[in-house]
Amino acid sequence: MSVRETRTRGGEVMNTFIQVMTTTDKREDADRIARSLVEMRLAGCVQIVGPVTSVYRWKGRIETAGEWLCLIKSREDLYGAIEQSIRSLHPYETPEIIASPLTAGSGEYLDWLQSELTTASCED
Repeated sequence: MSVRETRTRGGEVMNTFIQVMTTTDKREDADRIARSLVEMRLAGCVQIVGPVTSVYRWKGRIETAGEWLCLIKSREDLYGAIEQSIRSLHPYETPEIIASPLTAGSGEYLDWLQSELTTASCED
């Protein structure tokens, strides 16, 4: 997975931060995933948004479902451990687990995020 590095205003390279997204059909599942990731220091923050409406094709049918969206703030080198943790807790057969790079952010927030994440790299 290739993600651009986050840079400060001065141009120096910082850690590569990402936002991972997953959805669940129950608020309790979203809460469990969020708490677990933060407790393991794989995420500095998980925002739970919802319910949201998802429209998707599943096993040949178009489905509509109410879901809870988890927005997970972390670092790229932790993605593998995050995905593994979500899969172990998620009730879906094929959970949505996708990541986007954070290409910019306030220095204070990114400093805080870095301080809340594990220092051990979990790269595959």
